[in-house]
Amino acid sequence: MRKIVTWALCLLCMAATAKNFVVTSPNGEVVVNLNDEGGKLVYNVSYQGVQLLEDSPLGIVTDRLDFTKGVSIENSTEPQTLEKAYELRTIKQRNVRVAYRQAVLTVAGEGGKMEVEWMVSDRDVAYRYRLLPVRRRDETLVAVVKSEASGFVLPQGTTTFLCPQSLPMTGFARTAPSYETNYTLDDAMGKNGWGQGYSFPCLFKTHPQSIPKGGKSDLWILISETGVDGNYCASRLLNEHDGCYKIGFPQEGECNGIGSVTPAIALPGYTPWRTLTVGTLKNIVETTVANDLVEQKYAPSKEYTYGKGSWSWIIGMDPSCNYDEQCRYIDFSAQMGYRSVLVDAWWDKQIGYERMAQLAAYGRQKGVGLFLWYNSNGKWNDAPQTPKGIMDNSRLRRKEMQWMQQNGILGIKVDFFGGDKQQMMQLYEDILSDANDFGLQVIFHGCTLPRGWERMYPNYVASEAVLASENLHFSQGMCDAEARNACTHTFIRNTVGSMDFGGSALNKFYGADNQHGSQRRTSDVFALATAVLFQSSVQHFAMAPNNLTDAPAWAIDFMKQVPTTWDEIRFIDGYPGRYAIFARRCGDQWFVAGINAAEQPLKKTVSLPMIAAGSSLQVYSDDAKLQGSLKTIKLNKKQQLTVTIPCNGGVVITSD
Repeated sequence: MRKIVTWALCLLCMAATAKNFVVTSPNGEVVVNLNDEGGKLVYNVSYQGVQLLEDSPLGIVTDRLDFTKGVSIENSTEPQTLEKAYELRTIKQRNVRVAYRQAVLTVAGEGGKMEVEWMVSDRDVAYRYRLLPVRRRDETLVAVVKSEASGFVLPQGTTTFLCPQSLPMTGFARTAPSYETNYTLDDAMGKNGWGQGYSFPCLFKTHPQSIPKGGKSDLWILISETGVDGNYCASRLLNEHDGCYKIGFPQEGECNGIGSVTPAIALPGYTPWRTLTVGTLKNIVETTVANDLVEQKYAPSKEYTYGKGSWSWIIGMDPSCNYDEQCRYIDFSAQMGYRSVLVDAWWDKQIGYERMAQLAAYGRQKGVGLFLWYNSNGKWNDAPQTPKGIMDNSRLRRKEMQWMQQNGILGIKVDFFGGDKQQMMQLYEDILSDANDFGLQVIFHGCTLPRGWERMYPNYVASEAVLASENLHFSQGMCDAEARNACTHTFIRNTVGSMDFGGSALNKFYGADNQHGSQRRTSDVFALATAVLFQSSVQHFAMAPNNLTDAPAWAIDFMKQVPTTWDEIRFIDGYPGRYAIFARRCGDQWFVAGINAAEQPLKKTVSLPMIAAGSSLQVYSDDAKLQGSLKTIKLNKKQQLTVTIPCNGGVVITSD
């Protein structure tokens, strides 16, 4: 009885001395409340007076300390405003200028302390832990992070837009998980994917009960992470119960069971940032938080260039990877004014190194460079495609990259990674660093989500981490769902990092003769629109040489001119999985692109305040039968344009 009374008194004492702390965004619309009541660190998030995240747990458990219970906020820094200003050509907003309010909490637990750093902008909330040396008999300067309590408690009635995480060592040649599953849309909370949680990023729509005057009826939260490198593992989102989601480390079976799921870090050391983008869909689409909070890790070895390219594999598959066909695609890229051709798997067997050097020389004569495909593999899956056994070995990798540099290769596409464990994050970083030494750009496939990598690694281009265009070749069902998926990726996957989709096909069929194979359901204008909507600084489009004669001339002309790097993005309208209308600017020219996945035609009046009234506009649009056309109009005095987009169709508007 005495013990019970003593424990009760301790709880009362803790409640009486609980500390509260508030971090508010520069405009005051985003508010983070923190407290340590009951010896546990929790936080909640409000936007425009509406609570979007309920009391959610914080904390971390290492091999030496447990910061999930018996903790208290010892002190905190006064929140200060930090201006983040940088230029980055390879993301959706070239010149970024955003203000954050920064604060650091020192949290004391039994036997040690840690810090929690907060960054809050007018649309983003981010936090990370800083683990400190443990000073007992001897100073401990390393730690193994056993788990994180980091959680996100969503209000009742929230609906989810999530990508289930795969079981490890499943799928093609046991290459899963590789962030390649279909999203579930407008689903209820309380599920846990296929039992393994969800891949980042994760989108939620809340339905607040009380809305302040002038507020939005639906508000959104995008949860992800950034700043992941070889010093930590990548994470996923696990549903504990109902609306409570938490950070989960990789699965034991990833990388063929090799390596630990728990990261080891040197002390003092930081964890990655946990990020939340909150508010409207405009905030979600336009956020730059993934790159705001990270720094460049090394200087570029040269000035990297970007642009468009072609690749034969998406239409012709493995047999197309031969010398003559690659010469034909080099000629095609030259005719399109493209900078590159991507030579895919088996080139070492079907072309060979000697003839590849000749192919690269032929490309240089035409002003076209090459990207070469590689298998990442050492020992983590059964993918047989070659070249393999090179990218996982530093000595062989650097020797190969030296050969590529000598032959003027532009970059590499590395495929079939083994999972999200720390050792695999280190491999990504090692490949990027070595490639930079030899002036090579890097694309990843069969891989994890990029987490701030455009800014961290200057030769990084893009990652797949999505059910990309190859699935349109393999599956009629994926062709049937192409518009739905495209309207999803624009709001979720592509908001946090460059996406190497490899789409914008103008063939009617995914086959070399354009008469057999899975049939495209979307229109030619839809293909043009996704060239604008899908963001990556290097785009290898799913076009073929025959398109020069069998595709509309206006479509070919557009695909010759469309940029791959952008100065600005603006969300105009849309809903995940249904329709999307965005605007992107390159220099002084605006590109407005829209697509529709709904069964009924979408009729919208689009406001274009960024384009002067009376300006000449080129409008690519579809009729009810998905027959596209191009017309030129003048923008009216209201700077508005009414468009109709049929199901599986698109619209593109370009300014002079």
